[in-house]
Amino acid sequence: MKMESCLFILMLSSLLMSTTANSDVRLVNGNSPCEGRVEVRHEGQWGTVCSWGWDITDASVVCRQIMFCGDAVSAPQYGHFGAGTGKIWLSYVDCGGSESTLKDCGHDGWGTVYGCGHSEDAGVICSGLAVRLAGGPHPCSGRLEFHHKDSWYTVCDPDFDLQDAKVVCRQLGCGTPVQVQGAAVFGKGDDRVWKNKVECGGDERDFGQCVRSSTKDTKCTHDTDVGLECFWYTNGRLVDGPDSCSGRVELQYLTEWGTVCDASWDLRAANVLCQQLGCGSAVAVPGQAWFGEGSGPIWTDVFECQGKETHLSQCVVSSWNRVPCSHEHDAGVICTGSSLSTLNGMVRLSGEGGCGGQLEVHYQHTWSKVLLDSWSIREASVVCRHSLSGTRDTDVCLTGYQCSGTESHLVNCSAPQTLSCTSSSHVSIVCSKHKSLRLVGDEGGCAGRLEVFHQGSWGIVCDDSWDLNDAQVVCRQLQCGTALRSTSFGPGNGSVWLGEVRCVGNESALWDCLTAQPGQPDCVHKEDVGVVCSEYKDLRLAEGCSGQLEVYYNDTWGNVCFNQMDTNTASLICQQLNCGKSGTVSNTESRLKGAPNWLDMVKCRPHDSTLWQCPSSPWGQNKCDEDEVALITCERT
Repeated sequence: MKMESCLFILMLSSLLMSTTANSDVRLVNGNSPCEGRVEVRHEGQWGTVCSWGWDITDASVVCRQIMFCGDAVSAPQYGHFGAGTGKIWLSYVDCGGSESTLKDCGHDGWGTVYGCGHSEDAGVICSGLAVRLAGGPHPCSGRLEFHHKDSWYTVCDPDFDLQDAKVVCRQLGCGTPVQVQGAAVFGKGDDRVWKNKVECGGDERDFGQCVRSSTKDTKCTHDTDVGLECFWYTNGRLVDGPDSCSGRVELQYLTEWGTVCDASWDLRAANVLCQQLGCGSAVAVPGQAWFGEGSGPIWTDVFECQGKETHLSQCVVSSWNRVPCSHEHDAGVICTGSSLSTLNGMVRLSGEGGCGGQLEVHYQHTWSKVLLDSWSIREASVVCRHSLSGTRDTDVCLTGYQCSGTESHLVNCSAPQTLSCTSSSHVSIVCSKHKSLRLVGDEGGCAGRLEVFHQGSWGIVCDDSWDLNDAQVVCRQLQCGTALRSTSFGPGNGSVWLGEVRCVGNESALWDCLTAQPGQPDCVHKEDVGVVCSEYKDLRLAEGCSGQLEVYYNDTWGNVCFNQMDTNTASLICQQLNCGKSGTVSNTESRLKGAPNWLDMVKCRPHDSTLWQCPSSPWGQNKCDEDEVALITCERT
């Protein structure tokens, strides 16, 4: 075993050195072969370079000379990577930037270095091999490509596996690999094909360390291009329940744990998490911090699971565009493997999504129907807070429930009586969530023409007697904050479904207000209702595609702080504003004197598609001075 280990280390050392042996330059004492102290070989002897006159142009030649190291990021001086030994071969290196090797650059002569010690040895940090996943639904899934010598190469190695994919996913900030696919599943590349084998150990920081093998597969074509899928949520757990199969949902994003917003979590996603944790299937999905409030970040991604998946990574992930969630809305899950799975008072409805249909209550270890003779709107309102989906045949019925209507769970109401089912009518419920409404005009859904889904189609609402109280209910129901104003967003299409709406303003849903009968209002499309809510958001750059970044929130334009913002975030903003695919960010002084600092600590992830999906501090909470406002410059190339 020891002999095999030594042989592996020797082979790895030879592999790392093979890329530089012919070029007479290497980087030493860094965290990867693409960063470190610069050493050059002259007259058969390795020596260092004095950092006098050393700059980024000189470093760019070194990065080019060392294969698969990309572009120069910085040119550290004064022994940044430690002091070397032996000769100091060069000083006052003067490269133009286009040279093929460091030896082609101007300098003071080999070995003619006076007064410069090893404490001033020059260093280089290269970007590493540029990698991307192309042709997929998001930047964390697609055809594997890397950039080398002005070309994008695809990979066709039939032995490419999850160990190799692990390095790619990590380098892209995309978490862990889920699946590797060949046969050009994500389409064929249109540039060159890398025919050398890929050899990753799994712990490399850069994919460039994996493509250095000289072994080739001559049968490689674009028909065999490798694709892979990464997943950024690397783990999951249930916390603060009585056992490991019930509790507050917490997911690990790369290395950071956070909670899940109950507005973006449902029974099907919970069912998958229960299976992933070896806890059976989901019994309930209590929200509103039922298991207590968590801490740290709150993930608002929506897992669009079918319920049959065995791991959350198999679900489609989209993003929630509503009001940022607080820990008061942390989602919870109860799986069948938990001692809580027999909790009395758990409810479910037969309709899809758990928002309508025949009611069943879990009571004394049995799912039972409920008789209509003891039921009212007060009990129904409690059920709608925590309903599940799906029913089974049962001969047991319940009667005698009494609720005030304010309880958070049916278990808090009076205990029912159990009896055999008769021909009496059973309770069926339609919760307000079962009916749909939307605001059309803003991509975030918090401003626009009001539309209602009724009898299988979307229609509009007439503005007869419409006022701010009515708009208030719409904004609350859509989780869009408070109503700012009602205004016109132009005529819509389809039927005019509602008119003469009269809300007091404190109703939880538009259906709770007095209205004319659906489909009967005497109204024309020029009277279509439009609403603007406080959670309506917009963004702009002060000078079109460059300048101070400003966001519109709560009816006010305000600043975005520079703290933690990186080029990936700047590039996403440029794309959102149709200002190109890349951008840079720096800090500047606010031009909006007295304006609020709306966002801080913004750092977008690879799968985010708009600024509103990116993690940040809560709205209005910041550590931002007047000169720390984000300044974005977009590149239209």
